[in-house]
Amino acid sequence: MKIEEIKELVEFILSKEVEEFEIEVEGLRLKLVKPKPEIKVVESAPSLQPVSSESSPPAEGKGEKVHYITAPMIGTFYRAPDPSSPPFVKEGDHVNKGDVVCIIEAMKLMNEVEADVSGTVKEVLVENAQPVEFGQKLFAIIPDND
Repeated sequence: MKIEEIKELVEFILSKEVEEFEIEVEGLRLKLVKPKPEIKVVESAPSLQPVSSESSPPAEGKGEKVHYITAPMIGTFYRAPDPSSPPFVKEGDHVNKGDVVCIIEAMKLMNEVEADVSGTVKEVLVENAQPVEFGQKLFAIIPDND
């Protein structure tokens, strides 16, 4: 199974209301599990109340729409093509749809992640060389007003 076929399968599964999917083809076993929303406790509040991370994204600003680029797979997040190179993007940079914003290493393969919208990088949400989960938010982008 080729990487492009895996990416298409992942996108198809994401578009459906399936929480878990498993397939084995030509000796390759692939299991996809959609992450469940994370509950966080806000300690500074007078009464501790659970707050869903989905309802209060860290990058939201006043009146700004924020789009998140998410991890298309499980792997290791890299901001640059190699340790001696500058990051693909940093906060404040403008990206165009299709620009490479990072690399995710999965099963010894380096997979480029492209911006799916044009806009300004508001926040990088993952540290370099950190493991990421499928669907995890990587970048907060303020989309261009087209």
